[in-house]
Amino acid sequence: MKLYLDPGHGGNDPGAQGNGLQEKNINLDIALKINNLLTSNYENVDVKMSRTSDITKSLSQRTNEANTWGADYYVSIHCNAFNGSAQGYEDYIHSSLSDSSQTARYQDILHEEITAVNQLRDRGKKKANFHVLRESNMPAFLSENGFIDNAHDASFMRDNSWRQQVAQGHVNGIARAFNLPQKNNNDPEPDVFYVILAGSFQSRDNAESRVENLQDNHIAAFVSTTTISGERWYRVQAGAFANPNNAERHLDTVQQIVPDAYIQQEQR
Repeated sequence: MKLYLDPGHGGNDPGAQGNGLQEKNINLDIALKINNLLTSNYENVDVKMSRTSDITKSLSQRTNEANTWGADYYVSIHCNAFNGSAQGYEDYIHSSLSDSSQTARYQDILHEEITAVNQLRDRGKKKANFHVLRESNMPAFLSENGFIDNAHDASFMRDNSWRQQVAQGHVNGIARAFNLPQKNNNDPEPDVFYVILAGSFQSRDNAESRVENLQDNHIAAFVSTTTISGERWYRVQAGAFANPNNAERHLDTVQQIVPDAYIQQEQR
């Protein structure tokens, strides 16, 4: 089974914003957790992500990539926003599809598994004419994991253990929908490490200011550089771990200072 996993937004498109959080970072963190859980624990699944870092990528690039790769399923991870008062979880398939379609049956399973663990108000299963649902050649599913501009939902989004639960709910649904066999847990860990990023800036002065703030709070950090779409960015790294559990524990500490810090998987 080939899964195209799409953390919505990224780069110069932050998505929805509220309560000191940016949607692009929440989406990416949940998607990275989904990828790690699936590839670590299940056989017969190959995951391609639209992005594994904070890059800009158009909707057409995403669906074209999934179509060219021949994905069996497209899962797009998002958060919602409205007027600060709306809250809860909802998910979508394309508006042209019947309730008896294969895509709708997959939605039924994922919706059941995600709402079982996410502790959010269930706003139901919905349909829409979103680009990624319309232009993908395979069954496609889009989840809206709470309202980032709502204080109640944002308090969950800020919690790394909650994001892990949400990722697990997606994984439970995907594994059940596609009958994925579980791996022997004695299999070796993927050859990756887990980097905590506490901000990316086009100004080195801004990055250095973030580092100083973290160090004032007894968190070791430094500035590294990366090139995205031909432009130099200065990212603030606040730790790197071989064990994802250790990374997640440290992320909780970092997020007390930088709420939208997140974990990024990188090759050794």
